[in-house]
Amino acid sequence: MSDIDIDLNDDQPTKRNFFKNPLKSAEQSITTPTPQVPTAPARQVTLHLTHIDPWSAAKRAFVLGVLIAGVLIVATIALWTILSAAGVFEAVTNLWSDASGNTGAGISFLSLGRLLGLVMVISAIEIVLLSVLSTLFAVLYNLSVGFTGGVEYTFTDRS
Repeated sequence: MSDIDIDLNDDQPTKRNFFKNPLKSAEQSITTPTPQVPTAPARQVTLHLTHIDPWSAAKRAFVLGVLIAGVLIVATIALWTILSAAGVFEAVTNLWSDASGNTGAGISFLSLGRLLGLVMVISAIEIVLLSVLSTLFAVLYNLSVGFTGGVEYTFTDRS
């Protein structure tokens, strides 16, 4: 049994090597020189990506699109709140009414509701386009693998 294996049927695990004294083990490692084991050269494996499942690509792109849409909505709300607290919208509304000569009530094209509606429409378009385009690119990649051979990846073992 190695140092990190735990026997669940052991009734006295503290008497074993499970809770070593770190100072004692450090002293032992200093006094006992460890022989240098020659390391083997790093192994490399070369793989080729020859197929991408279009349905899997569409699902992943949909989830990515929903996450991006969520980030856009939260960022829009945060930015609008900061700009509203700074008084930017009131200054723009006053500038607009001064430039147009309108003395009536302020305009509401900078309201949070309209801005969120616009962001939600843009997010919906983004989700659909991202899903459709990723599926199309997966199909095109699968068709091009026949004459390009796919993408080559090389993996190296670090141990």
